[in-house]
Amino acid sequence: MCGIAGILSENPNLINKENLIRMTDSIIHRGPDGSGHWISEDGKVGFGHRRLSILDLSESGAQPMHYMGRYTLTFNGEIYNYLEIKADLIKKGYSFRSNSDTEVLLALYDHKKESCLEDLDGMFAFSLYDNKTGEVFCARDRFGEKPFFYTQFQGAFYFASEMKEFSAVGVDRIPDPEMIFNYLHYDLVDNHADPTQTFYKGYKKLAPGHYLIWKNAGFIIKKYWGLNPKNQNNSIGIDEAKDKFRTLFYESVNRRLRSDVLVGSSLSGGIDSSLVVCVIDNLLKNHPDSIQNTFSARFKDFYKDEGYFIQKVRESTRINSHELYSNMEDLENVFDKICYHQEEPFGSASILVQYQVYELAKKHGVTVLLDGQGADEILAGYHPYFSTYFNEIRKHSESKFKREYAAYMKLHEGNSINAKISKPGWKQSMASNFPDLVSKVGRGILSYKMKNTSLMAKDFFEENKKHAHNNFKLDVGHLNSHLHFSTFSIGLPTLLRYADRNSMAHSREVRLPFLSHDLVEFVFSLPSDYKIKEGWTKYLMRAAFEDLVPQEISWRKDKIGFEPPQKSWMDNIKTQEKIRAAREILSKEGILQKGAENLPIQSQVAHIKGDGSWNHLMVSKLYDT
Repeated sequence: MCGIAGILSENPNLINKENLIRMTDSIIHRGPDGSGHWISEDGKVGFGHRRLSILDLSESGAQPMHYMGRYTLTFNGEIYNYLEIKADLIKKGYSFRSNSDTEVLLALYDHKKESCLEDLDGMFAFSLYDNKTGEVFCARDRFGEKPFFYTQFQGAFYFASEMKEFSAVGVDRIPDPEMIFNYLHYDLVDNHADPTQTFYKGYKKLAPGHYLIWKNAGFIIKKYWGLNPKNQNNSIGIDEAKDKFRTLFYESVNRRLRSDVLVGSSLSGGIDSSLVVCVIDNLLKNHPDSIQNTFSARFKDFYKDEGYFIQKVRESTRINSHELYSNMEDLENVFDKICYHQEEPFGSASILVQYQVYELAKKHGVTVLLDGQGADEILAGYHPYFSTYFNEIRKHSESKFKREYAAYMKLHEGNSINAKISKPGWKQSMASNFPDLVSKVGRGILSYKMKNTSLMAKDFFEENKKHAHNNFKLDVGHLNSHLHFSTFSIGLPTLLRYADRNSMAHSREVRLPFLSHDLVEFVFSLPSDYKIKEGWTKYLMRAAFEDLVPQEISWRKDKIGFEPPQKSWMDNIKTQEKIRAAREILSKEGILQKGAENLPIQSQVAHIKGDGSWNHLMVSKLYDT
């Protein structure tokens, strides 16, 4: 895992080593083990790199890396199936001087050019220069686990792992009022209609599953991967599906254990992270000296603390468990650091605790962590998916709908954590059959309500309301389509950003077994009732691994996100002082009403906006000098 930087221009005078060093110096946290800088012979291409050594710890793995006297690469990420690719390339006559996945990527590109992306199981963002064609080929992984930012400034094209690299060389950093409006008004931190947009004008993201080719001062962007949620295999049986899911998941975990440094896991107590931990433990059973380290966050005297379930995993495996008890006092000390590393606003206080978990891993010398992120989005883990599932099956069979809804109500009658899903009525039917119309009406009502309760300045609201990002194309009558939206539009992309910046702030690497594209493609091909069945979310996964994960976890009814006691933290006097100071900044910028800092502060609970206090605090950070 690393950090990358680059400057491309037809004018060699705009590219110099000093600027590349400034860019990489600003992201030392992403790669504390070394740095490298290189400029092409014609002076038109400059690459920078910060190294976090994971595979091949020798100097042979240093970057920017050169190959065949033709190619130069700066690469951030991991190619998990590099050994299989390498073996195939050796048969084709390629040779290697290192044991790194970076060199394998270079050889694969020589062999297949941009089609090489089809072969990669990994998370990555990279830029590769071909001195024969003069092209620079840049790409980002299918789900966007690794970041790739770019901007154009005074005749040059810049790319980076983090936007602070642009600021380091003097590229203007101006907050985007359109993004600020949508964050304050709708709690949106991404624009689903334009995934390239960031909170700063002119700073862009390369969208997941896309590549970019730069040549002669211009560039093109193309999509190389995607999936159609409507393509389903209705002929596969449940037993066959369970076997294949199990095989694919074991393969994914096994590949993500490849490392020349210590590997551990995040453990929340939920089924996703518990499954990852249990599978790793099973894979290590023939290696008695290899004991897995796990890292967990606890919340003292909080009813959503998951210590009971963490203990159940501990009792059934050979893990070395590390826990931290998070509190508001601890978080006061790291809040500004997190804002610095995240660079853009975030949605809740859970991100603060995640930051501490990676810090704990660093203290114990574990560089790589496997995590269960992505399972909720691809396997329907969140309870609101029940509504979409009920809408879908009711279209085809009233009797099946009645059975499924009755089973759901019976199973969850004692669930005090998750709110019950109301029996679908005429509103749900309208939403399912006329999604665009209902969505338009709903947006209008919501906008009216929020306009009259928001502290937003009137002029700022009127100037930006036409740029609302809430025109969601969400099919609430088809579960797979809903999951696709969560995985690729609103939901998972945001969580991946949080995890990347928080982990790299401590020079840790996070690997996500549920985001093997082979596994995701398979899951999306399955019928909806393999994901939700008889009141159970993630039915396929529970059934496939019920022999491995403790029963109390594999068949848990409730769903607890990574949720700290946020309401009490928001009630903290020091937190409220920060919010008032933030409101004062935003009032001066013309974003909030005059005198907003003197108005009462309402606590925010989970994802409920309240008066937007949390959001005010986040947006003010965009204006920090």
